Amino acid sequence: MIEIKRVTKVYGQKGNVFTALHNISYSIPDGASVAIVGKSGSGKSTLMHVISGLDRPQKGDVVIDGQNIFSWSQNKIDAFRASEMSFVFQSFFVQGNETCANNVKLPLEIKRMPVAEREAAVDRALRAVGLMDKKSALAKTLSGGQKQRLAIARAIVNEPKILFADEPTGNLDTATGAQIEDLLFTFNKQKAATLFIVTHDEELAKKCDIQLLLRDGELVKTSGGKK
Repeated sequence: MIEIKRVTKVYGQKGNVFTALHNISYSIPDGASVAIVGKSGSGKSTLMHVISGLDRPQKGDVVIDGQNIFSWSQNKIDAFRASEMSFVFQSFFVQGNETCANNVKLPLEIKRMPVAEREAAVDRALRAVGLMDKKSALAKTLSGGQKQRLAIARAIVNEPKILFADEPTGNLDTATGAQIEDLLFTFNKQKAATLFIVTHDEELAKKCDIQLLLRDGELVKTSGGKK
């Protein structure tokens, strides 16, 4: 269970204050798929950053499995994120001059997984996204859709409990975007991982168990889940 409790996030000081999130509360069951929806500037990415501990709110708590992550030191939050969470971004952020295998291997090196186990984990992730034949290819030689699949392989290789995807299909054509959606939802269902998708795409949002609509930093509409 992830509980977002009265979260407020403000940027700036004195006469130049911007409230990115205002008193957001919501509870999300384990294994749910959640769409965070809204126009640019509505607070979607800020909410994702707060839930993941990348950003601290001025007020409120994020409680994951009964533990308030903002009661921890930043080092403990970072370690928790590295072991329990992964991210997929719109711009891929793959290392072009590294092989696909090396791109996927990076989280396992950070996690200090034994070398003997890494190869099998990398192969499983590449196979899951249909890139096993590109294992030794440089990432820069891939198409846009293949790069996004590689980014997903890197995100799922350590089987995170929580997966965040920020506009994961924004740079892709419709057919390729549909493939990426399928990969994300397949991981969500097969591994019972909680999936957050930040998106402008209403059709994609409707495929999620829960939809959270943000407007000007406020949660104005919800579907599914528990407020």
